[in-house]
Amino acid sequence: MEYNQLAKEIIELVGGRKNVNRVSHCITRLRFVLKDNSKADKEALENHDGVVTVRISGGQYQVVIGNHVPDVYKAVVQEGNFEAEKDGEEDAQDEEDKKGPLSQFIDIISNIFLPVLPFLMATGIIKGFNSMFLAFGWLSETSGTYQILNVIGDGFFTFLPIFLGYCAMKRFGGTPFLGMAIAAALVHPNLAGISDSEPYMTLFSGTILESPIQVSFLGIPIILMTYTSSVIPIILSAYFGAKIEKFFSRVIPQVIKSFIVPMLTLLVIVPLTFIIIGPLSTWLAQGLGALIQSSYELAPVVAGLVVGGFWQVLVIFGVHWGIIPIYYNNLAVQGFDMLVAMTFAASFAQIGAVLAVWIKTKNQKLKRLSFPAFISGFFGITEPAIYGVTLPLKTPFVMSCIGSAVGGAIIAVTGAALYSAGPLGVFKIPTYIHPEHGIDGGFYGMLIAILIAFVIAFLLTYFFGQINKQAEKSALKEDTDTLSSGTKTLSAENLNSPLTGAVIPLSEVPDEVFSTGAMGNGIGISPSEGKVYAPADGTVTTLFRTKHAVGITTNHGAEVLIHIGMDTVELEGEHFTAHVAQGDTVKQGDLLVEFDITAIEDAGYSVVTPVILTNTNDYEELEITTSNSVTNEDFIIITKEKNN
Repeated sequence: MEYNQLAKEIIELVGGRKNVNRVSHCITRLRFVLKDNSKADKEALENHDGVVTVRISGGQYQVVIGNHVPDVYKAVVQEGNFEAEKDGEEDAQDEEDKKGPLSQFIDIISNIFLPVLPFLMATGIIKGFNSMFLAFGWLSETSGTYQILNVIGDGFFTFLPIFLGYCAMKRFGGTPFLGMAIAAALVHPNLAGISDSEPYMTLFSGTILESPIQVSFLGIPIILMTYTSSVIPIILSAYFGAKIEKFFSRVIPQVIKSFIVPMLTLLVIVPLTFIIIGPLSTWLAQGLGALIQSSYELAPVVAGLVVGGFWQVLVIFGVHWGIIPIYYNNLAVQGFDMLVAMTFAASFAQIGAVLAVWIKTKNQKLKRLSFPAFISGFFGITEPAIYGVTLPLKTPFVMSCIGSAVGGAIIAVTGAALYSAGPLGVFKIPTYIHPEHGIDGGFYGMLIAILIAFVIAFLLTYFFGQINKQAEKSALKEDTDTLSSGTKTLSAENLNSPLTGAVIPLSEVPDEVFSTGAMGNGIGISPSEGKVYAPADGTVTTLFRTKHAVGITTNHGAEVLIHIGMDTVELEGEHFTAHVAQGDTVKQGDLLVEFDITAIEDAGYSVVTPVILTNTNDYEELEITTSNSVTNEDFIIITKEKNN
């Protein structure tokens, strides 16, 4: 069920928006403070598919959701126009804000691209094979088979902004379909034909940035650009669009919000993109292209190092398109081009780094991404390699840039040039053959360059890429989801106790949400020591801001929730000290959280701690300890995987 729909139904069942004084959440449940509890339909809520159970305690009407409570809470706040309280998700954002601007940018780009990577890989491979069929003469450009395959391979990339619009808007906290609507306007096929008249104004006339203006919007001149296959314009539009949407969501009455908010947002952000965001991106690209051309004429070797080394960076920012017009102009005027020629080694350096990652990584998710990214990059489609593998890992991306720089310098020194436009990747090699002299020194220089770029990037990444260390820190942390099917990859394992203390049957834990098994099977522990340890190797997937609850996803797929005490969320983090952050990779026995047992009990709260396997249903069976007491070195749960 969509969270927004679930949120609407929950608000209605607790008596409507006007019956809610305040709403917050903890790690498992929404916590409503209602004006009149009798107006809430407890039975209907408990029977709702999206609700685990309902508990009324401490003056709060608690709707238990489970692991997805942060997402549901966000939707409830949005749908009810409630005031949001600072929660764990916002804390995670605070941690992200502490990163440097470059790290933040890389993480944002990587997270936006990650969902579309499988499709970029798939279509890139199709396009690469189609180029091979054309190069070998198996198909002609006029054949129906070639053209259909070209549409299949090129369609996703042509309309990439629409898919990125969805991902970017979701990443920035807006409505994903609104991001798609913005992008659809940018790539609309009729856009190129819009014109009021002959150009009535030309900006930067006589320069590389010359821009004729043929259309206006409400009297404001618009410079029409081509946004198909672009990246940065839609990401920037989604960023500002999400902020505009949030503004209108606050000021528009609830009764008309569902259609007025997206309407007003589109009317603001799309013209803003046409007027400011798009032109600035294009001018930056054009100016950069002119600068690179001048540098080549002044010092070819330096130009080769710069163009080769930074080409992949330009691809990330989308400003590499500024060089393409110069490339086509060179082919038309000179019959050859030496500018884009210097970038050819970049894709081979990229796949050299990706191959090293594939061979060396222990992260299975990263392995699954690396091989198809290598194949796609071999055919010249490097976006999956960049955004899915090397950029999130950071160091391999730098190593590929070094290999590309060396390759670019070799191409420049040997005078290799492109003599025609052609396919990407390995099938672009024939376009370096001189139309009159045939295979010359420049052609051999190009072959040497791509080989050396590949080898340098591979070796540097393999030996100095810190692949496994970086994988633990990046957006590619190993999780329990498969890339394609979304099913769990689980295996049997032994889970140690996260605490030292007396064992209590789960049924005796003084909270029916846990004691009834609604959240999953497990045990209760009455701790004798105020320390929580990692029960297995894994990742801290949840650390609530009050530090009273921590969730671990183990490397074998177990999802373990450790809830320290009963209703201790109300302590607002007092008497708790966290030693890890959400997203950290931990080893079995690592200290996660410390807490003051005496102070918590003196404040009137129980420290009985349920340890729950929230994905209990994913296992054939669980073997729960029968011991009366445990330490953090004792097994408490042994899982048995299902037979598929």
